[in-house]
Amino acid sequence: MALSASDPILLVEDSPEDCEATIRAIHKSELTNPIVHCASGDLALDYLHRRGAYTDPTISPRPCLILLDLNLPGTDGRQVLEEVKGVPSLRPIPVIVFTTSADRRDIEACYRAGANSYIQKPVDLTSLLQAVQRIKDFWFDMVIVPNVEEPR
Repeated sequence: MALSASDPILLVEDSPEDCEATIRAIHKSELTNPIVHCASGDLALDYLHRRGAYTDPTISPRPCLILLDLNLPGTDGRQVLEEVKGVPSLRPIPVIVFTTSADRRDIEACYRAGANSYIQKPVDLTSLLQAVQRIKDFWFDMVIVPNVEEPR
């Protein structure tokens, strides 16, 4: 089964400008998924673990995909990735590291931690649109993912 168009995409991004540009690119790619934005790693983990403001599962449904920046305030993206891939109920969620870093150490560490893909975030709008379109084409139109049950 491909990723569902009704499940949210979790965008973990601290830059308001990058967040806005990414959301616009997602909409232009014709993805209709709701987008949940968390501006820090701590908020993303609260959302995923349904803590704090996210205890109600009706307002914090399990995302079908996580777009994760690495350089975040507080708990950074590397730590979020390790947490997601270290928790059995979260592990199946595809995590795309979507960051400006092209540092080989970051790339290798993220794949070792279980990242499903690593994309250097384009700096111009045309390239960003193309990158998001490719994410959509691959993850929503081509890939078959397991059916993951919500934890009870």
